[in-house]
Amino acid sequence: MKKALVTGAGGFIGTHLVRKLKKEGYWVRGVDLKYPKFSISDADDFLILDLREEENCRKALSLSEGKFDEVYQLAADMGGLGFIHSAETDILHNNVLINVHMTHTAAEMGIPRYFFSSSVCVYRDMMPGEPELKEEEAIPAHPNNEYGWEKLYAERVALAYARASGMKVRIARFQNCYGPEGEWEGGREKAPAAICRKIAEAEPEGVIEVWGDGTAVRSYTYIDDMVEGIFMLMHSDLEGPVNIGSPEYVSVNELVQVVSEVAGKKVRVKHVEGPVGVHSRNFSNEKIYSIGWRAKFSLRDGISLTYPWVESQVKKKKAS
Repeated sequence: MKKALVTGAGGFIGTHLVRKLKKEGYWVRGVDLKYPKFSISDADDFLILDLREEENCRKALSLSEGKFDEVYQLAADMGGLGFIHSAETDILHNNVLINVHMTHTAAEMGIPRYFFSSSVCVYRDMMPGEPELKEEEAIPAHPNNEYGWEKLYAERVALAYARASGMKVRIARFQNCYGPEGEWEGGREKAPAAICRKIAEAEPEGVIEVWGDGTAVRSYTYIDDMVEGIFMLMHSDLEGPVNIGSPEYVSVNELVQVVSEVAGKKVRVKHVEGPVGVHSRNFSNEKIYSIGWRAKFSLRDGISLTYPWVESQVKKKKAS
């Protein structure tokens, strides 16, 4: 039986990844500062550890017998646009410590395969319709936020240790990921969850607030597609960063329209001042396509599964 470590296992993607690995027959240890918020972890073993401390990275990576076959490093201080723009120093301080210590310790302990979760935030601000960027075109670099700069640095750290130690490193640049059991309130939620919450809370024909003018363009990747991409990438021969994302680009206004239609509720949008981020990020998925991965869920498919879950959370909160 293969053994895998998932750090950040109390978070959204980590929770689903643990579930995926268990279905694939792995023995799994989860590590995080917290347990999953919306479900009981499927991990065989779950440790509460602060991975900013190097000794805790060693504890996470240590087994009574043998060593982990695979390590999935998802632990990070992160959230939606509001958090990314208000917590720059926390992001730079906490995430650099986590990634430097985890990568160094994994290489030192002879871990054979190491996965690092990066982000398409490493790419520059783009305009809708610009030609898609390939992974190597992130350099020369000009991310528009510190989260992107830190991710780019952590990629370089992982690749340097791969060259020095022989550890096989796989790096995914995630696009916005959404689905059930993700943060849906409190400032760390991503746009799909935030729009689902606002529409669930609104009265029919009510008003919801949206940051900016609603023309910013993104692609959103459903959680099942994301964890399948992670698993396939980890077991592939692809080296260097690899984009994982849906090819379906939509504006924020179009996202609101899709959620409204799935909810069966008409709302009016009030555009207000707030962090918007880049105009667009257009990136190529050809590299991940080369190993057979494709996004199976359209935005409407994914929202049809996500909105009812967010709506149920809103109702629970109102009832409590």
